Amino acid sequence: MMKWEKLLSSGRFDPTKRENQAQDSFRSEFEIDYDRIIFSAPFRNLQDKTQVFPLPEHDFVHTRLTHSLEVSSVGRSLGKSVGEYLVDKYPSLLEIGIHSSDIGAIVAAAALTHDIGNPPFGHAGEEAISDFFKHHAYGVLWKGQVKQQEWTDLCNFEGNAQGFRMLVAQNNGLKLSYATLASFTKYPRPAQVFDRDLHRRSQKKFGFFSDQIQDYIHLSEILGLEKSSPDCWLRHPLAFLVEAADDICYSIIDLEDGCTLGLVSFEQTSALMAEILGKRFKPEKLEKYTTQTQKLAILRAMTIGKLVEECVIAFCQKEEEMLRGDFDQALTDIIPSAAALAKISELSVQKIYRSKPVLEKEAAGFQVLEGLLEVFSMALNHKFYQTELYSGKDKSILRLLPEDFPMEGWGENVNPYPMLRALIDFVSGMTDKYALALYRKVKGIALPGA
Repeated sequence: MMKWEKLLSSGRFDPTKRENQAQDSFRSEFEIDYDRIIFSAPFRNLQDKTQVFPLPEHDFVHTRLTHSLEVSSVGRSLGKSVGEYLVDKYPSLLEIGIHSSDIGAIVAAAALTHDIGNPPFGHAGEEAISDFFKHHAYGVLWKGQVKQQEWTDLCNFEGNAQGFRMLVAQNNGLKLSYATLASFTKYPRPAQVFDRDLHRRSQKKFGFFSDQIQDYIHLSEILGLEKSSPDCWLRHPLAFLVEAADDICYSIIDLEDGCTLGLVSFEQTSALMAEILGKRFKPEKLEKYTTQTQKLAILRAMTIGKLVEECVIAFCQKEEEMLRGDFDQALTDIIPSAAALAKISELSVQKIYRSKPVLEKEAAGFQVLEGLLEVFSMALNHKFYQTELYSGKDKSILRLLPEDFPMEGWGENVNPYPMLRALIDFVSGMTDKYALALYRKVKGIALPGA
């Protein structure tokens, strides 16, 4: 059974220094995590990455950045409320310096990073990168040169695993605390697992690539994270709160955006939120607000507040089962409002996620990411592996790679997996607009300055 005293151990993940760091005199370790994330370039890039509506033309529609900030805010509320329960139940936490505010800060920081590994164009971008290696000629050609586990990684791009990779990177990782990293990892398993249990929420996706397995093993040993099977670990309990914060926000706020854009009527939207609010829903009180935007904001705030309350109660009821590994579901699936959330999800799929503007721009995203991976993959292959085909065009393309791209040591009989991972790092880290602009340039559709 996992222990909170160990799950909240102090210390930070630094591949170059495996011991605890000196603590800041006025900020907790977990507040330092939050600040490091806020000021990082990958987090800043989320301002131009798709949430639901790629390349939004309306400044009131959410991007990955605003979504992440909102998820973090909800996460802090969940964490502080649960923290009050935990420090009351386990007085030993206070003895090691853990307060409810610390638990709130852990969940807030982990929630802030929950989308940091997402590529341009949202989930369509994840699929586009995976499809390139599965189906494109210049993706498939790498299959015989990497290990089977590595090929599984390449054919199954996963934003959660990319996020973990970015956070623990040898050269530019954020060196977050162990507790924040573990709370971030909703799916503590690698891509290739032979005995996956689909009834366990934590095994639905995967949380790290094959070259980060040792990093996660180190993390699990520090925090006492136990295994549910030979290849899969139990979630850190606070990961359930990070997941709940995300589930709450995208359910309610995507619905709000859909209503704002006219894809869902205000009547439908308010009726769905009223199902969650129950007796708290007072339609007559909405009448004092003059605009639909104001009414939506009030409904959204009240609905999120109600869902936070329900998730805190559910967590406290299931906390001991989480420590034993007996509970592995989404909190939002077991709360009283679960059925209402399911209705919102069903409507969102029909009216929002499959709306024409979303589908058109997702289709463009497939084209853009496949095109970028094609030209760079082809140039790298020609330079290092099919050298007889290396051309002036390839040279020009490779000059567009980042200065720190690993351009030495590859060739025949050398496994190209690290090089391909670096290429995916480059492409997946782009903003939507930069990816589109670079695609136009390398394809000759637009010239610089034109």
